Amino acid sequence: MTNHAAFAHADAPLFLFHLLEFADVEFEFDVNDLNRRWADPENIDEWSQLVVKWTDTAVEQITAAPESGIWRLHADGALKYNRFDYHGRAVETENEAFWLRISGPDDYRYEGADLGILITRGRLMTEDFELTDRARAFIYGLRGNYSGRPLTEINAPEIPVALEAGAFKIL
Repeated sequence: MTNHAAFAHADAPLFLFHLLEFADVEFEFDVNDLNRRWADPENIDEWSQLVVKWTDTAVEQITAAPESGIWRLHADGALKYNRFDYHGRAVETENEAFWLRISGPDDYRYEGADLGILITRGRLMTEDFELTDRARAFIYGLRGNYSGRPLTEINAPEIPVALEAGAFKIL
C-alpha cells in the first residue's frame, strides 16, 4: 500500500530498500529528507485495502466469481464490473476499487478462505475501527458475484488403487 501513496512516486519504492537490506548491500540515504518529503501534506492521499474472506461455515466449490479489475459502486448501491486493469493505481475515485481475485471457479470456499483483495481510495474504516457503509457495499457486492455448489453435489471420480504388499501410492 505504501507504494500506492502519492508521496512514494518520486522516490524509490519501499520494497527496494527491503531488497537491499535482505541482500546485505551497503547503501546510504538521508532518512530525515525522505521523511520530510513523505510527511508533506500535498503528497498524502488515503488508500484502503481489504482482504475479503468467506465467512459462511458451508464448504462449497466455486462455480462463478467476480473478475479481477476495476469495479464501480453506483449511487443506487449496485456494484458493477467496469474494466480490466492489473494495477490498483488505476482507481480514479472513491466509488471505484481494484479487485484482485484470489479464489475463482473450481476453487473451494470455506470459512476463512480468501476470496480476494480490494484496494480503493479513501478510508474504509471509521475512527472507531468499524467498517464504513461504502466498505460494506463493496464487500457485499463482490461476495454477491460468487456462487458455488455444496460438496454433496460434487461427484468425485473413482480412482482405482491396486497395491502390492509393501507398496504405497500417493493419491
